[in-house]
Amino acid sequence: MIRQVIQVENRLGLHARAAAKLVRLACRFASSVHVSREGANQRIDAKSILGVLMLSAAQGTRLVLLIEGEDEAEAGQAIRRLFEERFGEEN
Repeated sequence: MIRQVIQVENRLGLHARAAAKLVRLACRFASSVHVSREGANQRIDAKSILGVLMLSAAQGTRLVLLIEGEDEAEAGQAIRRLFEERFGEEN
């Protein structure tokens, strides 16, 4: 199992378009991908658009990713890269 803490850097946070990109990316992998706000007990399936949107993750929010499965390393790298690239947004 991989546990990563990542921060939402893009100006608009994890809004609908960014959330959809995360879900599409997570669905490409066989591994289970769960996300939660740092310090919270609620785990959200990152393959669920409604769940990801319910996080209401604004810019600066720290999220914990839990990834488990046969391709967990690849999934973790790809998701981290998506956040680092700010979902392809300008800011």
